[in-house]
Amino acid sequence: MGIPKSKTIVALAMVIAIAVLSAGCNGGEVKARTFENGGGGESEERKVEAIPVEVAALEEGRIEATLRFSATLEAERDVQVYAEATRRVIKLLVEEGDTVRKGQLLVSLQDEEQRASLAKTTSQLDQRNRELDWQKSLFEQDLVSKQVFIDAEYQADQARLAFEEAQRQLAYTEVRAAISGVITERSVNLGDFVTVNQPLFRIVDFNSIVARIYVPEQELPRLERRQPARLTADALGGLVFSGAIDRISPVVDPGTGTIKVTVATPRQQDLRPGMYVQVELVTAVHEQAIRIPKKALVYDNDQVFVFRLGEERTVERLPIIPALEDTEYLEPTDGLALGDEIVVAGQSGLKDGAKVRLPGDPEPEDEDDGENDE
Repeated sequence: MGIPKSKTIVALAMVIAIAVLSAGCNGGEVKARTFENGGGGESEERKVEAIPVEVAALEEGRIEATLRFSATLEAERDVQVYAEATRRVIKLLVEEGDTVRKGQLLVSLQDEEQRASLAKTTSQLDQRNRELDWQKSLFEQDLVSKQVFIDAEYQADQARLAFEEAQRQLAYTEVRAAISGVITERSVNLGDFVTVNQPLFRIVDFNSIVARIYVPEQELPRLERRQPARLTADALGGLVFSGAIDRISPVVDPGTGTIKVTVATPRQQDLRPGMYVQVELVTAVHEQAIRIPKKALVYDNDQVFVFRLGEERTVERLPIIPALEDTEYLEPTDGLALGDEIVVAGQSGLKDGAKVRLPGDPEPEDEDDGENDE
């Protein structure tokens, strides 16, 4: 015999009433519960815990936009000195590492033959010049023909050419510096027999050191002559040296899409040709920029965000559009103000509106311990 339908309805109403009274006894607080095994298990409360983070207030400061490249230093004035005569070395006057001036004597070669030739041609030139003067005087008096005077001029010219050649050959026995600089290589020894076009020295002007870099063509509008640059040499412990753009090539390399830019640096101690350096071109400077530390940035695909601390220890997720950036900081175009506090640690797991806890905030109370105390 079944239970009457009216009694079933009464029983269900009593269960609902008991549940409502139970909620009232808890002071009106409604807590979310989860049920396991289709509602037959014990319920558990879901709690929202504050996430520990660190924040920093935004400050103003200098920020630079730079382009970075690698290059090998080279000297624009770097010359080889060659022998111009075939002779034996009788004097060696400089050594590697010596600083020389343009025109300074470096090596003397045997010159007895050249000196004798010069003396002979000097005497011949004097004689031909005297003969020319005599023939000129006679020609002006119509005592000799014009042809005789022309022949005397020709003989004097030939003597002068022989004299100049003898002077030149004697000069070749003295090897002199083609530029001012430092002797970086010596390829000759005292007593060596040198031949024409044999390399003897290499001279480098350390005041002409440059770094040649190749900049993508789209960066051309950001470049100009005398634009400041910085050079860093890892071999020197990361020391930074000053420089500036000296020349910008007027053409684009069609194979690479780059422009050759020559960065010059004044002579500075320890910088040497052949040294590997990092080159930074400073393309823009903002002296009073609002600076976001890059450690505060959160990347989501192609977008950049930061979390700003709001009221009641909640955070707001803000998109950032960079206006300028360097290795450590980023300047936003808008959306943030001086003094805003942004999350700089612990932001990887945050969401917009999340509750956070800062260092020094009181530890959250253990709810289970509170219930046991009651």
